[in-house]
Amino acid sequence: MRLTSSRYTEQQMNAIQVAHREKKTWSDVWASAMVRLCRFGMDTATGYSHPTEEAKKKGSWLGLSKVKSWLGPSNMTERKWLMRFLFLESVAGVPGMVAGSVRHLHSLRRLKRDNGWIETLLEEAYNERMHLLTFMKMAEPGRFMKTMIIGAQGVFYNMFFMSYLFFPRACHRFVGYLEEEAVHTYTLAIEDIEAGRLPKWQNFEAPEIAVRYWNMPEDHRTMRDLLLYIRADEAKHREVNHTLGNLEQKNDPNPFVSEYEDPTRPHPSKGIENIKSTGWNREEVI
Repeated sequence: MRLTSSRYTEQQMNAIQVAHREKKTWSDVWASAMVRLCRFGMDTATGYSHPTEEAKKKGSWLGLSKVKSWLGPSNMTERKWLMRFLFLESVAGVPGMVAGSVRHLHSLRRLKRDNGWIETLLEEAYNERMHLLTFMKMAEPGRFMKTMIIGAQGVFYNMFFMSYLFFPRACHRFVGYLEEEAVHTYTLAIEDIEAGRLPKWQNFEAPEIAVRYWNMPEDHRTMRDLLLYIRADEAKHREVNHTLGNLEQKNDPNPFVSEYEDPTRPHPSKGIENIKSTGWNREEVI
C-alpha cells in the first residue's frame, strides 16, 4: 500500500483536516493519556512551544499543559520545526514495524494467513522512515537531539512491543491518536509558511529524495507542497490505525486491501479519496 503522489491530488491534500476521535472505551482513555505523555516529552525535547496558548485555555487532566505554559510562548523557527519533525518521525516509524513483525511471527507460529495486515503495517513504517530521511537532507541534529532519539527509540520500541503482544487493539488506537498529533503539527507548520512566519522556506525547494518518492510535479516542489504530501500520509496512517483499532485483531481482514462487492460505495482504500479521519467502524467494512 505505497503512499505516493499518484494517489493524491492537490484538492485532496488541501482538504485534510485536524480531527479527533472521541474516547469510547477505557483502552481509548489509556491510549489518549499515553499520547499526551509522549507529546509532553517530545515538546520538551524539541523546544516546541507553538500550542502554549491553546494549552492554557484547554488545560489537561494530566496537568502537563500547565508545565508547558511555564515555558512561555515563543516563535517557531525553521530550525525548531525541523527538529520537531525529525524527532516525531523517528518515533512514528516504530509502531508499524513492531506490529508488522509481531503479526508476521504470529502467522508463522499459527500456520495461518494474516488477512492482509502485515503489508500495510510495514508500508507505514517505510513511509515514516522516508519522511525522516527527507528531513535529514534539510538538517543535521546535534548530539543532544541524537541522544534523545536513541533513548526514546530504546524505551518506546520495547514498551510498544510488550503492549502489542497483549493489547494490539489499544496499540492501534494509540497510533491513531499519535497520528492526530502529527496531522495537527504539520497543519500548524503549513499555516506558519502561508502566514510568512518562516521566510527561509518561502523559496525552498524539496530535496531530490522527496521529489522522487512522491513523484512531485516540477511546479509543486516547495516546502509547503512537501508538508502537504507528508500531512496526507499522516492522515492516512490516522485513518488506518483508528480503523484497525475497531476490528477483531485475529480474524478480521484488512479493509484497506479488501475487494468490495459494490465498489461504487465509499469504502476504505489505499488512497485518500474516501478518507475517514476518525476511522471506519467494523460494521461499515466487515
